[in-house]
Amino acid sequence: MNIPRKQHRGYNPIGDCGKGRCPVCARNNAMYRIKAKLDKEQFMSDGISPFVGRFGYPNINVGIMTPPEQHDDAWLFDAPKYWSAENYAIPKIVDFRSSLLNSRSVLNIRQHTKLLELSQDIAMSSKPVDVEIHLKEKPKFRLQLDSHMAPTGAQAQLKQATLAENPKIHTKVYKVFDDIDLKAQDAVTYLYENKFDENFLTRVLSVGVLGAKANRKLVPTRFSITATDDIIGKHLIETIKDYQTYGYAAYFGGYLGNYFLVLFFPEVWSYELFEMYAPSTSYAYVPKYTTDYEDYYCRKSYVEETAGGYYASRLPALEKLNELKRQSSCLVLRFITDEYSMPLGVWVVREAARKSLSSRQIEFSDKELMLNYAKSLARKKFGLNIEPILRKSSLLQNIKQQSKLSQFV
Repeated sequence: MNIPRKQHRGYNPIGDCGKGRCPVCARNNAMYRIKAKLDKEQFMSDGISPFVGRFGYPNINVGIMTPPEQHDDAWLFDAPKYWSAENYAIPKIVDFRSSLLNSRSVLNIRQHTKLLELSQDIAMSSKPVDVEIHLKEKPKFRLQLDSHMAPTGAQAQLKQATLAENPKIHTKVYKVFDDIDLKAQDAVTYLYENKFDENFLTRVLSVGVLGAKANRKLVPTRFSITATDDIIGKHLIETIKDYQTYGYAAYFGGYLGNYFLVLFFPEVWSYELFEMYAPSTSYAYVPKYTTDYEDYYCRKSYVEETAGGYYASRLPALEKLNELKRQSSCLVLRFITDEYSMPLGVWVVREAARKSLSSRQIEFSDKELMLNYAKSLARKKFGLNIEPILRKSSLLQNIKQQSKLSQFV
């Protein structure tokens, strides 16, 4: 669910608030700080990650994300899991991402060029790679915001790029790259089980290094993010279906103004997400919401309302169930507050849900007690009346109507 920025209290569309702590200040400070460093058409830097655009498909922009100069800790510019673990605030993340230059060129999704090979090397490398950049023009600064992807900063048309060192590529990554008969979804699952995170998997999937040889092609970064979450999620669903059911349990937490209440029920697998905006001045307010649902047999089509947030929220719930060796029906409530002052990408959803599921478990003896807890928490914490929303829940309606085997024993 995307909340227009103009609805956020405290958002100043004009510019600097004078305090240096807000996201707009971070954007402006980054612009002025790197403006002089971007006043050149040739430089040496760290290749952080590739970026694959979606406009003009099948002829799309393929870019190399680099800071304007080399850094000892260049990996920090694209490290969502680390940002979350260290509780980085929005201004700091915006500062990192505003400092990146997207040096890009147009390629067909199946076109094989030296630029594509270079982008693939950067994507597969375990750490940033030294790269020499030659631009056709001086970069133009503009902070690009997106609900799916982390922000990006300045852009420029790429003339030539050359690696100045050999990339450090893990042997397991080489294995899936060399296996031209391995399906992309199997390659993603294999790497995930070998502790490669979603950010890395998104990169290698987007630049066409995974899958059967005939099917390899560029995938826009926006789409590869959701595809990665969905592939891993479906793999975990098949795993947890072999486990016994969980009890009544709730988890609550959040990150960057995105709060999650995750409710588990002792039923076979099903999943539902509700996303709602929680204004800071609300009291007993029935919020507007978006929602999507899947039953035991999962979805056969892309979600209609909650977009990438659906798959990004589902993955942490499945990881938790897999950790507990249990299956469950899972109802997820996402509360988006004014603290989330600008969109930073769907990674925020994933990491906020993970933080909530790492909190202390609250157990209940029955369904009504847990739902009363959810209604009370929403009212006290956010001033929201979610009772009408819960009455609309497909998951809760199916739990109520579904016959249990114990009834016939």
